[in-house]
Amino acid sequence: MDKRAFLQVCTATTVAAAVHPFAQAQAPAASASPAAPAPAAAPGPRHTLSGTSSEGKPVMLTDFAGKVCLVSFFTAGCALCTDELRLMREFYTNNRQRDFVLLGVNMDEKSADFMQYIELLKVSVPAEQRFPIAWRNAAGHQDSFGAITRRPTHYVLNRQHQQVLRREGNFQPTDWDDLWASIA
Repeated sequence: MDKRAFLQVCTATTVAAAVHPFAQAQAPAASASPAAPAPAAAPGPRHTLSGTSSEGKPVMLTDFAGKVCLVSFFTAGCALCTDELRLMREFYTNNRQRDFVLLGVNMDEKSADFMQYIELLKVSVPAEQRFPIAWRNAAGHQDSFGAITRRPTHYVLNRQHQQVLRREGNFQPTDWDDLWASIA
């Protein structure tokens, strides 16, 4: 899928989600509106993450040194999260060879809910679209992202793993464009 087609899909999904009542309750605050973009700021804090993937393998942000990272915090039962992750899987599939990585962090309270979600992914998502997912509540999981109060919450990290974007709720069309440009 080319960039224009991908952005059209993203825009259509964003519009559809804005119409859906659940999505409205989860939408970003008006101050985060794409109509009033903030001026480009210097990169934010450098983030860290270390945990265990759904396959039981260690996953650390340092494993992806030199790559642009999209770190998405979500819960399995969140409809907005599910829709966002579908779009992110498409982006990941088309761009993982371009020094880009998508890393999911599940925030479900119970391990059983997390594992049930992972089992569902195994039967419904092609293997080439799967990306590393860690469970934030697992023993030993550590990260520097702080409190996450809205689902989904996405972080775009530059190649030095400094935060260049934090988006609560839907990724905006301009976010996709900026992410695309960052891996060019």
